[in-house]
Amino acid sequence: MLRQCTLMAFAALTTACATTGATLGSGVGDAMLSRAPWYAGVRSTPVAAPSTRVGVAPIAYQKREGQGDVFDPSGAPGSPMAALLAEMNAYLDSLTAANGSVPVRLLEAGAAGARPAMRGTPPDVRFGCLREGNLVGEDCAARGDSVLGRDPNLNQMKLEVGRPSPDWVSWFAEETANSDVSHALVITIKVGGYLIRQRGLTAQKSVELGSQHVQELPWLTSLEQPVQVIQLTGALVGRDGKALRIGAEGIVAKRTGIVASGFGLTALITDEDVAALRAGRRDDLPGRPLAWQEALRTLVKELTR
Repeated sequence: MLRQCTLMAFAALTTACATTGATLGSGVGDAMLSRAPWYAGVRSTPVAAPSTRVGVAPIAYQKREGQGDVFDPSGAPGSPMAALLAEMNAYLDSLTAANGSVPVRLLEAGAAGARPAMRGTPPDVRFGCLREGNLVGEDCAARGDSVLGRDPNLNQMKLEVGRPSPDWVSWFAEETANSDVSHALVITIKVGGYLIRQRGLTAQKSVELGSQHVQELPWLTSLEQPVQVIQLTGALVGRDGKALRIGAEGIVAKRTGIVASGFGLTALITDEDVAALRAGRRDDLPGRPLAWQEALRTLVKELTR
């Protein structure tokens, strides 16, 4: 009886780990990162070879599990997020992969007419602070109250990818075959929680958003609570539905006031923040490019290198 119960428990655990959203068997193991760039997986991808083409699925907006449905910005038609998504997907035409090739769009009308709509749940790349109990949708775990923001061991954030659903894998295999590509990019815009750092004798506060991208924060910003960040996450996925390389690029952070954070509160990203993001620029870069364009351009390059 004991052996039977043990086998039943093992079978249940194995089934749970293999479900959609679980990281086991997703292709890339979980990565604990303390400094940007925020990437994991193979260092050299198959699509980095000269003249190799890579596909790209339409960029999507995904609310967080749990209370994200209530507190994350709206993605409804006519919302600032819907407008931002349209601009991002249009901008894909001007981007190139690391080898200089132009990504091939999936889900476009071909010679025989429109292709079938996407089925199922795509891979879910998640990046941000460690969660209570390591559970998706839970609040960020406490970091303690000593040398907050200075000790790398207290600044680690987690990058992971959840498995897609079987019907999505089937659809994806068909789409990549129809587009004559062996791999494709799956990119999502979402909200994540990033940890704040402090440095120097003056305890200057900042948040490391992504590749060579640091946002300075007011000195009175609390270290106790993470900041909400609008981010792009992405994965390079093979026809088998498994990720080869995953990553994230934060675009902009919204700080929490020190009084609010004292009550355990975190300032939320609003529709107004998304509207402002559409025109926000990287003043630290030559030409002052739009922040979201720079993040998207960097993500595509880094995932295909």
